[in-house]
Amino acid sequence: MPQSILVIDDEKAIRKTLSEILSFEGFTVDEAADGVEGLKKIKENNYDCVICDIKMPKMDGIEVLDHMQAEKPDVPFIIISGHGNIDTAVEAVKKGAYDYISKPPDLNRLLITIRNAVDKKSLVTETKQLRRRISRGSEMIGESEGIQKIKDTIAKVAPTEARVLITGDNGVGKELVARRIHDLSQRANAQMVEVNCAAIPSELIESELFGHEKGSFTSAIKQRIGKFEQANGGTLFLDEIGDMSHDAQAKVLRALQEGKITRVGGEKEIKVDVRVIAATNKDLMQEVEEKKFRMDLYHRLSVIVIHVPALNNRRDDIPLLTEHFMKEISAEYNQSAKPIEKGAMDALKQYNWTGNIRELRNVVERLIILSDKTITKKDVEMYTPQIRG
Repeated sequence: MPQSILVIDDEKAIRKTLSEILSFEGFTVDEAADGVEGLKKIKENNYDCVICDIKMPKMDGIEVLDHMQAEKPDVPFIIISGHGNIDTAVEAVKKGAYDYISKPPDLNRLLITIRNAVDKKSLVTETKQLRRRISRGSEMIGESEGIQKIKDTIAKVAPTEARVLITGDNGVGKELVARRIHDLSQRANAQMVEVNCAAIPSELIESELFGHEKGSFTSAIKQRIGKFEQANGGTLFLDEIGDMSHDAQAKVLRALQEGKITRVGGEKEIKVDVRVIAATNKDLMQEVEEKKFRMDLYHRLSVIVIHVPALNNRRDDIPLLTEHFMKEISAEYNQSAKPIEKGAMDALKQYNWTGNIRELRNVVERLIILSDKTITKKDVEMYTPQIRG
């Protein structure tokens, strides 16, 4: 989609010249003959950049800038000024204008300035979207007793350095709980590094966690920094820790006890400052009894235990979760959220959610894509075939 630019100038010749040049360069260009018209168009449209003269009838460029800073502060504002207005142009930059160009404008400089301004706006927009996504990503949706208890526990434990063990079935949102703890902790400005212990072969888990030195084994063609070092100063989330090998468990225990790690094939001890949050879908006490998990490591990890209930045990949260996923997924698809009939919502509440919240999100996405303007009970029955009659 072409990037759009608004040119505000009371001189028709300058407007037309800039419009032709910018159109030739691939931009979509709007024109305004004075500040009042320009401000009206700014309010009605989403421009990637505004180019504005200073001296104009009705409303000058500085006034337009003041209004725009209040309305749409992220849109780059470039001042075009006559030689007698340079001091005013500099003052405009101090007030938030991206840059100023003297009249008659050097077209090469103007194009470079516009492209830099547009690129900056894109980066600002992407950063805000990413922050919103991250913020939404750690948001816990639900008002059931079980979820309220988890929220209360997180609020108490997050500011501390206590290690947390999160338990629950697959798909219940254990990673979400870990992310929320990190986001509310004193380490929120550092990284949360995630490791899925079940997805890494046992012979590679030590290298993944602690790193390795070049030549320490056949495929170690260069030094590698492990997850403990990457998470230094932040949080290390060990997901599915019940699947970790005994050798790796012993090294994790040492790292927790001493705050030091040694890379595979190395001799140097490396200090690490890491808060560990672990999660599992297994009964670790049973794993301990069966000699599959170290008891001493279990006690190191389980200072605080948070159990996340299955979705079937918190059905009252399904309407809130459905509405949340509806808004989130519709926004990703750039479309309006579809209304859901009461019968459809009742049907969702009766579904046997073996895949928990992950499955619910998939079902909502399926309904958004395949149903008509309103999601009906028939849609739910059609696209969730295990529905209970």
